[in-house]
Amino acid sequence: MRVLLTGCHGFIGRNVNDALMERDDVDSVICIEKDYINHDGWKSTLVKVVQNCDVILHVGAISDTMLKDPNEMMNCNFEFSRVLFNLAEYYDKKVVYSSSAANKGEGGSVPSNLYGWSKYVTEKYGVAKVSKFYALRYFNVYGPGEQNKNGMASVAFQAHRMGKFELFPGNPKRDFVYIKDVVSATLHPIFNEVLSGVYEVGSGEARTFEDVLRLMGVKYKYRDHSEVPKGYQFYTKANKSSFMTGWEPIYSLEKGLKEYKEYLES
Repeated sequence: MRVLLTGCHGFIGRNVNDALMERDDVDSVICIEKDYINHDGWKSTLVKVVQNCDVILHVGAISDTMLKDPNEMMNCNFEFSRVLFNLAEYYDKKVVYSSSAANKGEGGSVPSNLYGWSKYVTEKYGVAKVSKFYALRYFNVYGPGEQNKNGMASVAFQAHRMGKFELFPGNPKRDFVYIKDVVSATLHPIFNEVLSGVYEVGSGEARTFEDVLRLMGVKYKYRDHSEVPKGYQFYTKANKSSFMTGWEPIYSLEKGLKEYKEYLES
């Protein structure tokens, strides 16, 4: 199998790439990074790349939920995806797309910020355009390899690095999902029979940030209510009935943070 992987130097992409390279049934991994679309003629070269692959794992994207520049966000997250999906359908390629729980927004129906909308419209386009399309809505991913995400890195990573943390008030809850579960979910549709569609990838539990910091052994205090950014999601939880057939997470928050903490301390 020849796999086209976007974002292979990012947090999730790097872990997916490592997992692919360990498999005997994967012959090669073709990597595309964000700066690819800044080169002249990228659309024509993308045709050749898609022709020469068997399956597409579209993981790469701008993941900064606080980015306000619509041109940068939509060019990277939607326009590139639009071209890629059109080619995938034309050449009959299977596409696994890394979508996001941000598609649901605060109210559970539509996105609350620009990042969420960029993932939402891209997901909708893929579902409508590509016959073999799997949109995986990742929830709050944490684990080894996220050190380059800076402010977008998980609370677990940031708290461990700083030794303390300031939380938003109101006890927001998140579905925290360990990177190994995300990798297994991303690879699942290309090695198993799964119906095309939109699926959720999470632990299926909503936990507080306080839970994370207690398990990491990090002290915390609270910020002022006025510092909560507009569009901030206070609650996310994956619906277990929306998991892919044959896939389920194996890491609880306790198990995942224990392994992650050992990794960070080593």
